[in-house]
Amino acid sequence: MKADTMSDTDEMTINLLLVGRTQSGKSATGNSLLGSLDFASHLSPSSVTTCCSLKGSCRIPGFTRRNGHELALRVHVLDTPGCPHSSLRKEQVQQAVRTALIQHFGDEGLHLALLVLRADLPLCEEENDLTVQLIQELLGPMWKNFTAVLFTHADKVEEAGLNGDKYLHIASETLLSLLSSIQQRYIFVDNQASTLQQERKTILRKLMEFIRQNSYQVLLVK
Repeated sequence: MKADTMSDTDEMTINLLLVGRTQSGKSATGNSLLGSLDFASHLSPSSVTTCCSLKGSCRIPGFTRRNGHELALRVHVLDTPGCPHSSLRKEQVQQAVRTALIQHFGDEGLHLALLVLRADLPLCEEENDLTVQLIQELLGPMWKNFTAVLFTHADKVEEAGLNGDKYLHIASETLLSLLSSIQQRYIFVDNQASTLQQERKTILRKLMEFIRQNSYQVLLVK
């Protein structure tokens, strides 16, 4: 772990890792964060993402302030295969993600691992153990400080007449325990194509707040 450094006085880059189950919406969320369609994302009876892929956003001018200076923002997103995967073993996914982390963020470090969960599906203990174990093995003992949850399909929550507070009030103990362990760092994401672009800056601002709470530190993965 180290303090983040800016490569340019008027620009900051944040490095994000997406992890989660197959068809949880990782790639669609990555596109929303980048404001692009760089990651393949579509309905499929098998896992769409089969290898790790790094994409970067265009420069977003005047996005945030740090130390009294206005900064532009760039976003780097590392998309990963789902776990469990329809054609890859857990060990293969883990090794692929670790290799990609070191290759792409080994020098600069990781700001946040984003655990992507579907809000319209309950989080069961077995699934939680699998995904959390993967993050722990990748990030090590500091994983709780560098992990946030992104709930996709938030439009389904609204259709059910729930808001965030009501949703969490009836959530499983497994989910509540996970959120408690990561200091309640979570965001609801509406997966409707017509609203993803509108939500982009809102989501990025929330992620920046999590990063500020970490004093802009990054996690070095070896």
